[in-house]
Amino acid sequence: MTEEVAALVKYRLQAAQDSLEEAELLLKEEKYRGAMNRVYYSMFYATLALLATRQLSAAKHSGVMSLFHKEFVKAGVFPKEVAKFLTIAFDLRTKSDYKDVMAPAKERVEELLGDAKVFVAKSREVAEELLTMRNVDNSSSGLESTGLIRGFTL
Repeated sequence: MTEEVAALVKYRLQAAQDSLEEAELLLKEEKYRGAMNRVYYSMFYATLALLATRQLSAAKHSGVMSLFHKEFVKAGVFPKEVAKFLTIAFDLRTKSDYKDVMAPAKERVEELLGDAKVFVAKSREVAEELLTMRNVDNSSSGLESTGLIRGFTL
């Protein structure tokens, strides 16, 4: 694992945390559509952090979600019951941002904010574990990472 990859993971996890805090502020101001957007993005950024641990990326949100489910959920690395929060938030954020529908209800946003906190915390835990494992693997084998990340540039 290169320092650049570790820095990218840390940056994305911080973006996830920042989005959670932004969601809380928007919720207090009764800006439920904006809060829902930030709830979703907190989980999206956490997902990007996880993908970065495996040097993976995708161009679209649906591609990110597909890779996440393939590499982490189906592989048993990330719990299904927590992973479903991302799909739910994606659907609600899409409806809220792109369709002419009412803003999500306060109670629904509060519930999803709680779910997002669980998702981000679990993502941080898994990412830190993977980074630690990779560092041990790299140092014990003497292998150097190339620093290349498929799908994006540092």
